[in-house]
Amino acid sequence: MSIVEKIPCTIVTGFLGAGKTTLVRHVMEQAGGRRLAILVNEFGDVGFDGSFLAACGVPGCSEESIVELPNGCICCTVADDFVPALNTLLERPDPPEHILIETSGLALPKPLVQAFQWPAIRSRVTVDGVVAVVDGPAVASGAFAEDPDALAAQRAADASVEHENPLEEVFEDQLLCADLVVLNKADLLGEAERASVRAEIERQLPRAVKVVETSHGAIDARVLLGLNAAAEDDLDARPSHHGEGEDHDHDDFETVALPVRAARNPGDLAARVEKAAETAGVLRIKGFAEIEGKPMRLVVQGVGRRVAHHFDRPWRASESRDGRLVVIGLKGFDRDAVAAALAG
Repeated sequence: MSIVEKIPCTIVTGFLGAGKTTLVRHVMEQAGGRRLAILVNEFGDVGFDGSFLAACGVPGCSEESIVELPNGCICCTVADDFVPALNTLLERPDPPEHILIETSGLALPKPLVQAFQWPAIRSRVTVDGVVAVVDGPAVASGAFAEDPDALAAQRAADASVEHENPLEEVFEDQLLCADLVVLNKADLLGEAERASVRAEIERQLPRAVKVVETSHGAIDARVLLGLNAAAEDDLDARPSHHGEGEDHDHDDFETVALPVRAARNPGDLAARVEKAAETAGVLRIKGFAEIEGKPMRLVVQGVGRRVAHHFDRPWRASESRDGRLVVIGLKGFDRDAVAAALAG
């Protein structure tokens, strides 16, 4: 198979709650009949984003088009999970014309890009581009470093300085590998904040990379697809805080799935999630829940103290209506406090 016949893959990376799944849904809605396939990776053992995408109702986008890898970070399980899943897509009678890969918020993209050098897939697929989605308000609040200015000064003085904050390290590795940066939730930033966040992002980029501002992940698919980066052949231009071939783990993070009882109304549940999010170390809360007297399933997503919710589809007759929320946080966060808050 010649290079021009390779199936392009777009890797969508970004920190927890940045808006990756919403962005992928927008791309699916603009497919225009193009055969897309989506690989979704979750950190932890409870899936969410795959079913969220499958319920999107986009014509031509069936559940068979979405492959979910819920067991661990995709950059840690390339051989066991990612390569077999990719091969399954490629072996279909009508293989996809473009593949979107949504990594978990804790994944480092470079090990995944390196996997495209494997002989088994190198001749068949190429990394069209790595898209890093950034949560603008989170960066504006300094969520990825206790003192960004002091840390920048330390880096300038000593290139070997270690990062004390694991969140910052993950965030920076995602930017360092990007071919396009999507500054999401720009509508929540003032003009000065947007300029500051853009300057912070551009300061960390190792090369000329376009930064696009969006709200609610809404972006023209033509901006994301067709970057023609061939990123697997351009690894030297994508530095990383982790050495080549060095294993990494996510011992700094942990995840737990907690049951949640039906709520009287969406506001009642949002209040419980907001209270749970105040627990020290909690990064993100997301999942589904039942609202009393409503036939629709409620989707809940919380990042920090920002909580969003909407009804996505009717409950199926065959499924349990037991609510379940996934909580992702720093290792050792108080699970009992979170459970108590969600119980109300």
